[in-house]
Amino acid sequence: YDLTQWNQAAVDFYRTPEGLIGLPLATFPSMLYYRPAMFDEAGLNYPPANYGDPYVMPDGTEVEWTVDVLREIAMILTVDANGNDATMEEFDPNSIVQWGFDFQWYGEGRQIPTMWGAEELWNPETGAAQLPENWRTGFRWWYDGMWTDHFIPNAAQESSDALGAGNPFNSGNLAIAQSHLWYTCCLEGTAWDMAPIPSYNGQTNVRLHADTFRIFKGTQNPEAAFRVLTYLVGEASLDLLSVYGGMPARESDQAEFFARLNERYTQGVNWDVVGQGLNYADNPSHEAWMPNYLKARDRITAFSTLLANTPGLDLDAEFELFVSDLQAIFDEVQ
Repeated sequence: YDLTQWNQAAVDFYRTPEGLIGLPLATFPSMLYYRPAMFDEAGLNYPPANYGDPYVMPDGTEVEWTVDVLREIAMILTVDANGNDATMEEFDPNSIVQWGFDFQWYGEGRQIPTMWGAEELWNPETGAAQLPENWRTGFRWWYDGMWTDHFIPNAAQESSDALGAGNPFNSGNLAIAQSHLWYTCCLEGTAWDMAPIPSYNGQTNVRLHADTFRIFKGTQNPEAAFRVLTYLVGEASLDLLSVYGGMPARESDQAEFFARLNERYTQGVNWDVVGQGLNYADNPSHEAWMPNYLKARDRITAFSTLLANTPGLDLDAEFELFVSDLQAIFDEVQ
């Protein structure tokens, strides 16, 4: 079967040690949504338009588009009621009216640190729970952004009326949000654009959500099942995608998909960054299977909820407790 009709990274997204477990159908890469008017007001250049492009700082110097640069400009874009931004001594974190950045709808929490690399909380070779160092760095970046630098809204702020009662970017009071293509489901107006995910330590990692069909390993009719699968991801795919609202993984079908989106969003969105992101798809996925999956997810949710609601934590201690608890959860079924 010809796999070259898809981006190689989209195919590899479905590869596991046991083989290829699916074929690409609908893809929802992540990207940055941003509001150009807020950059204009702050005297900042817009984020890069393409992966690999530099960011142009206010003094004209070109720098790599990194998570550190994102933090720097997001602090400038965070403004209090008196017009002070988060880099100023006069800034009042108790009267913020505009925030610089947020992870829009980050699920149970594994979506947050994926900008720092593709990792898993379970080591499939050893059965051990783990929290890799780059993910610890990502969680710390997020935590400090909420409670020290104040450019990221905490849980209470996210749910406030100022940030759309849980839809922060749509509120118009958030400058930059990381989310997926599916967020167009819930985004009003045309005063926004898209930009690439920043890099960390020279590597770019893009969260990918995707829909596909799979065949059970023990099926009694594998050849017939495969014929049906190839029909669903082939001839029938456009009809299915019109229902699912996902970008076709097949590049030749994408122009029609974005033409429909342009009818709704007339501002000239940089849709190119969506397809480019597939070249950096996270593998392993941040949604990868782990033992005792539902119970483990509950513990991850409790961990991210704690960080989003509680200032002054000893993060190193919380990291170790988190890993210890996950190990106990995994060991219940291993």
